[in-house]
Amino acid sequence: MIVIKDLTYSYHKSQQLFRGLNMTLTPGKVYGLLGRNGAGKSSLIKNMAGLVFPHSGSCLINGIEARLRDTIMLEQLFFIPEECELPPVTIPVFISIYGKFYPYFNQEQFYLYLQIFSISPSSHLRQLSFGQKKKVYIAFALATNTDVLIMDEPTNGLDIPSKVQFREIVAAANRVDKITIMSTHQVKDLDELVDSVIIIEQGEILMHAHKEEIAEKLFFSPIEHATDKIIYTSGKKALSKNESHQVSNLDLEMLFNAAIYHPNEIKNIFRL
Repeated sequence: MIVIKDLTYSYHKSQQLFRGLNMTLTPGKVYGLLGRNGAGKSSLIKNMAGLVFPHSGSCLINGIEARLRDTIMLEQLFFIPEECELPPVTIPVFISIYGKFYPYFNQEQFYLYLQIFSISPSSHLRQLSFGQKKKVYIAFALATNTDVLIMDEPTNGLDIPSKVQFREIVAAANRVDKITIMSTHQVKDLDELVDSVIIIEQGEILMHAHKEEIAEKLFFSPIEHATDKIIYTSGKKALSKNESHQVSNLDLEMLFNAAIYHPNEIKNIFRL
């Protein structure tokens, strides 16, 4: 479990980003952390990973302060940064060195993910493209089987076929008892993966809800079928309040835009 309590964080003394932020993330869910560039996504997940420190408040990973970078916590958490730097070694050497840091690293899983990504298991990392290196990093991260997996813009650098492979691999990883957080501004890439949605803007949580709650409270439809309480429209589509309990398919991109352009309405609906 991740528990963030009264967290305050600033880039500089004159530029405060988070002010008393509170949030709890529970196992068994894939969280989509959505926000525009500069909204605070990377700062939030770096606080979770203990890479930057809150000025006040706390961030606990399974009861351990993330900022302490305790060995037990680090064994339970894997963080994929947006820019992946890998050592100039072969893949077998890479896993022989780094796999030992993670008690539940599964080599068979790792090679299966590489196969899905069409990466030769004997490749030298120095000879791979940026996109290929990212695939190796993602495959390794999933194979560590850590309690918490955090990915910052995981689909950056991946072409369209690779994004399809990424979704297949994350779904196949079956992290039912673990926490997975994917931070992105490329909303469509995560549409089929996430269970819960967190939208952040200027250091503020605009919404934090499970898909079932979103479906219960919001109605996605063509404009002509919208309810009389429309929140946001885009082209011929509309997002409206779902007061008559109609069934619709979640449109993550429309939800994101509605939260950005009509934050108060979304916060009121989800009581934030």
